[in-house]
Amino acid sequence: MALLFLTLFNSMLGLSLLFPIIAPLGRELGLSEMQVGTFSTAYALMQFLLAHYWGRLSERKGRKPILLVGILGFSISFFAFALAAQLGFDHRLSVGWVYWLMLAARLFGGAFSSATLPTAQAYVADVTGKADRTAGMAVIGAAFGLGVVFGPAIGGALAGISLLVPVYFSAALALLNALFVWLMLPEPKKHVHLHEPPRLNFWDMKVLPLLVVALAVSLSSVAMESTVAFYFQDRLQLTPQRAAKMVAWALTIYGLVAVFVQGFLIRKFKWPPLAMIRGGIPISVAGFVTFVFAGHFTWLTLALVLQGVGQGLAAPAVTAALSLAVGEGLQGAVAGLNSSAQALGRMLGPVVGTYFYQSVAHSTPFIVSALLLLAAWALVLRYRPPRVASEP
Repeated sequence: MALLFLTLFNSMLGLSLLFPIIAPLGRELGLSEMQVGTFSTAYALMQFLLAHYWGRLSERKGRKPILLVGILGFSISFFAFALAAQLGFDHRLSVGWVYWLMLAARLFGGAFSSATLPTAQAYVADVTGKADRTAGMAVIGAAFGLGVVFGPAIGGALAGISLLVPVYFSAALALLNALFVWLMLPEPKKHVHLHEPPRLNFWDMKVLPLLVVALAVSLSSVAMESTVAFYFQDRLQLTPQRAAKMVAWALTIYGLVAVFVQGFLIRKFKWPPLAMIRGGIPISVAGFVTFVFAGHFTWLTLALVLQGVGQGLAAPAVTAALSLAVGEGLQGAVAGLNSSAQALGRMLGPVVGTYFYQSVAHSTPFIVSALLLLAAWALVLRYRPPRVASEP
């Protein structure tokens, strides 16, 4: 678990370096808010389409090889993304060509990096018992949260040199992460390679309500992430460089909160997954409401903190509840479905967020997200977990 934690921390660190610089980078290249939003949508589209495939493939090929595929694909895509943007800054290509090349890089990255999360979730299921499953899944959230702590801070600092330096740094970090996995991370001893893993589909009522909740939690979070840099810049009247730095500080605080919730509170108190979902969603809603009325850096950061607490409780709890809803031979499949549901949220989130931000009002994405979460909360209040056979 410690080695897996380091693997996922390195992956999230590389991804979150992009958070504070993607909006100002797009504007410097002459791209619209909607075009910038499609980068995240394209990335998530490929994850939605392929996460289930990678999860099932990890049952046959093993967890470690599929993790390596995901990390190396991430690295290649970030190098390509940076090179395309560099051609734009050097005026060697038109804005249109630069956009399409950057979009192609994100599609490639989403296709291969979609292997990482479902395989990691299945890895945790392999090395934990049912009593420790929620705490184990919280390790994934804590690794991601810690990546969000350091990633935006490093990205904001490197952006002072150039807006492209964080992208190159992320690509190089992923190469080092792949080397670490290859040399250090063992294949789980409990995992049994299956020639033909059993099938599980999205519409199975054992998992469907939880997958809908996973979709809502992911969509609302990503809609916020896709617009928060624009919101800071426009609400506080900041320059692109100043916006990148202030968003980096706010996201660092957001990440610290998520690490505290997932790395300490959940592992210490071991609350039941459904109780965590039912308690976390209203806290996230409170965060979105705070965004709507915030007009100062402090209140905007408080909104992120509330969102971090709510997400920190709900996200790993949904993953754990899904893992516990099926037997041991379906862990890769259910992890893939969960990743696909989250990826669908990441695909729709940027489109929903940037559309409402640009076309209606700057605060509308947060209102829509709050309403969506309330609908998911009503669904999970009625959900009853299925009875699953005990582990052999």
